[in-house]
Amino acid sequence: MRNLFGSIEARRNIALERFIYALGMRHVGETTALALARGYGSWDAFHDAGLKVANADEEAIAEMDALDQIGDTVIKAVAAYFGESHNRGIVERLTRQVTILDAEKPKSNSAVAGKTVVFTGSLEKMTRDEAKAKAERLGAKVSGSVSKKTDYVVAGPGAGSKLKEAEKHGVSVLTEDEWLKLVGG
Repeated sequence: MRNLFGSIEARRNIALERFIYALGMRHVGETTALALARGYGSWDAFHDAGLKVANADEEAIAEMDALDQIGDTVIKAVAAYFGESHNRGIVERLTRQVTILDAEKPKSNSAVAGKTVVFTGSLEKMTRDEAKAKAERLGAKVSGSVSKKTDYVVAGPGAGSKLKEAEKHGVSVLTEDEWLKLVGG
């Protein structure tokens, strides 16, 4: 029984992006929740923005629209969510039960800050999700497709069409070990 209560207590601290995602707002998946979390930094800032957007505050709407990866569809979804008194009540009750941790700020001084990275093939030293999370923490943008704007393609065994695209566009291709050396991991 003590383990059960310990597990429940451990889950009371939740990352901002996970909390935003867990609210179940339409059109707000994990990537969008992360963009909102990084854009606002704290629950209080995001909650305040959500309420203002729901009240058609032009400045708050423009501020949200200026965030990377956030557009009209997401803004309307946030407004609709916070516009419902039922949802605001749920949020109020939930926030009394958990501690919402501020978003981790991506580094801006790493070797990959501001770069676009694509992972392809299988990685052997970490999962794809771990690799993406590390790249994002270091300030990189992770993409699912290769273009001439891509800076690095990290290619593991079994890399296929993305590797060919990288070669076609002259994009730097790194092995997983070269990637880890570049990012200090």
